[in-house]
Amino acid sequence: MVTAIVLAAGRSTRMGGGINKQFLELLGKPILWYSLTAFEQCGAVNAIVIVRRPDCAEQTEQLARGFKKVVALTDGGVERQNSVWNGLEKCPTNTEIVAVHDGARLLVTPQLIEATIQSARTHGTGIAATKVVDTIKEADERRTILRTVDRTKLWAVQTPQTARYELLRRAYDGVFKQGVIVTDEAAAVERLGEPVRLVDTPFLNLKITMPSDLVVAEALLRVRG
Repeated sequence: MVTAIVLAAGRSTRMGGGINKQFLELLGKPILWYSLTAFEQCGAVNAIVIVRRPDCAEQTEQLARGFKKVVALTDGGVERQNSVWNGLEKCPTNTEIVAVHDGARLLVTPQLIEATIQSARTHGTGIAATKVVDTIKEADERRTILRTVDRTKLWAVQTPQTARYELLRRAYDGVFKQGVIVTDEAAAVERLGEPVRLVDTPFLNLKITMPSDLVVAEALLRVRG
């Protein structure tokens, strides 16, 4: 069984704070609706768990009623890793593969989701990512360049980040026992010394972070039709 954990519990700080960007509308639909729709349409996904902000419980529940695969909703935690753990706790007991996704990454497709799931079945993990094409510089606190970083081995990691349920749960259990903070599932698994497999994202898998991202996302949605 494959369960998706869709994260919608962020503080939206870079959007100005206070608002929940997941419920900003693009082309008449909330941002979160697009992410949920992709997982609903992916044949490889059996269940969806939504991790929400407590102050948006009613909005999230109302939206979730339109999706047959949503089996549970839970509150987010202080850090991303706490939110993911809360989602793991709500997964059906027979979950074998879990796909963690940022709800604000609304351009995800069923095809990409399925590719990460297939990678997790074969290799244990499947992390959506794209190769870095810009020249990367390391700089000091004065914004003075220290060196040019070799980009040939660099990837920008995105979501879905998919893994075998047992592996991801063990990874996060270790994170909490060690008292560290990680920014994504890949980092948690890396700490176990387990290999983490990347899945190439063949399109712009944009995450809504800044107000300007809304304009870009809407334009891309229109192109998709």
